[in-house]
Amino acid sequence: MEGKNRKAAALNYKSGAEAVPRITAKGSGAVAEKIIEIAKANGVPLKEDKQLVEILSALDLYQEIPQELYKAVAEILAFIYTLGKKTNPSLPPPTWPV
Repeated sequence: MEGKNRKAAALNYKSGAEAVPRITAKGSGAVAEKIIEIAKANGVPLKEDKQLVEILSALDLYQEIPQELYKAVAEILAFIYTLGKKTNPSLPPPTWPV
């Protein structure tokens, strides 16, 4: 979806004691395009999921992902891990509990 109706949300996940993904950026239109541009420029994997981005866009910035979304977010993290494993075979598995 291109243009002013496009939406994007960015997640940040760090393993450790507080290993809960958080919303770090979200927006629509030009803001969404900028989020995507920055992600691509930094080699951040992108996954299109229109339903999930709608839900994530309703959350506050830096808000922890609610438990109801753990499965969907875990699928995204697994997707990213799989992409990363292809370029870095020694990449350790994610530690986020699902």
